[in-house]
Order: sequence, then structure tokens, then C-alpha cells
Amino acid sequence: MDRNVFIVNKSSHDFREAKKFGELVFLSEGKISRYATNSMVREFTDLMKDSSPDDFIVPCSLNVMNSIACAIFAHKHGTLNLLLFKDGNYIERNHILS
Repeated sequence: MDRNVFIVNKSSHDFREAKKFGELVFLSEGKISRYATNSMVREFTDLMKDSSPDDFIVPCSLNVMNSIACAIFAHKHGTLNLLLFKDGNYIERNHILS
């Protein structure tokens, strides 16, 4: 099964190691207003509409953006799969939230 890795914001960070877990999908790029939460919900929901419970989220950028992306994913799938950057690699953390 092809998996997606949803990266909350495209930045200057090198995300190549995350490709080991699936296709990289950027939910946003560049500067985003922390107060534009309705726009975040609409954009992230649209970009994750075809997501599967086996996909991942890479939290990065503003806390509010990470919160919204994770909430959308968890609401849709009842799970939350995170890729966390540690010592030059990504570690997988999976949570069942039903």
C-alpha cells in the first residue's frame, strides 16, 4: 500500500529521510498567519481527503497548524501516526484514539 507523509509546512528542513515512509505531501508552504485557523482547516482537510489510517504526519511549524492537522487526521481515522525527527532520522509513533 502506498502511504503518504503529510508535512505540516514546507521549510528549509531536509525532509528526504521521511521519504522512507511514503510520498511527501506538504500541507502548506512559507509564512502562515497563526490566526488564519479557518483557512488551515479548509486547506488541510482538502489535502488529506484521500488519506488513509496508515499515513503519517510530520509535525513542524506553528503549534496551531500541527494541532489542526493532527485533529483532522485523528477525527477522520481514529488513529494518529506521527513521524518525529530525532538524531537525523525519523521515528514512528502510532496511537489508537477510538
